[in-house]
Amino acid sequence: MALRSQLLQRRGDYGYDAPRQGLLPTGGGGGLFACLSALHQRTGHSRLARLELAASMFLFMWFVMYLHTKRPGKFLVWADILGDLRLRGDEHVLDIGCRRGGVMAMVAKLVPRGHVIGLDLWTEDQSGNRPETARRNMQLEGVNDRCELKTGDVLAMPFPDDSFDLVVSSMAIHNIDENEIRNHTRRFSALDEAVRVLKPGGQVVVADFWSGAYAQHLRNQGMFDVQQRPLGWRFWYLPGFGAGLVTATKPAVRSAPATTE
Repeated sequence: MALRSQLLQRRGDYGYDAPRQGLLPTGGGGGLFACLSALHQRTGHSRLARLELAASMFLFMWFVMYLHTKRPGKFLVWADILGDLRLRGDEHVLDIGCRRGGVMAMVAKLVPRGHVIGLDLWTEDQSGNRPETARRNMQLEGVNDRCELKTGDVLAMPFPDDSFDLVVSSMAIHNIDENEIRNHTRRFSALDEAVRVLKPGGQVVVADFWSGAYAQHLRNQGMFDVQQRPLGWRFWYLPGFGAGLVTATKPAVRSAPATTE
């Protein structure tokens, strides 16, 4: 419990992921339908008013769920994930798509003798997503001495092979080819890069959509102890729809990727 409490003590400001895609449509839409419902109730269109009220309630529920996931929910989930890893404290860690450093700061608290690098292209997928903001958050969390920020593409990471003991990523890889829902080719390439920079015996830990497809790809690439599970309601983005967790370990001896007929 003491470890979990330590991870959940947040002093930085981590913003909101995809506010224009999630918070504004649901909150604004809920408010619009509520106004329309009140208007149509006054003008005698009670059936239409009831439908609009139902739509308003659904959107507001979605808004609250999204808000919970993006603020306390993801931190509660990642506190459990990182606590289960039982790190030694001297690991070299890479956070793919670190954004403002929420997960990065948490893992840095667990490696006081280690080093954590956050890699990002600093797009506006998260509000206020800038390296200056992430660096300020690391200072506020008291982990700046062991953290480093890099600007780079996850499809061509600027690191040598076998560089990290642990690679983590939270809701970043799905943003590659965001409009290509079924084609995971470039997302798989990002996973391949994560495996490349991972030391033999190291772990990759990814929270994202399409976790089942990611898990199968990692198995095909020769990773072992590949585990996949849903992350539950605290990581829901829609009622019943949320992220999953994939963990895998890189073999101590390189093995050839599996081939498919």
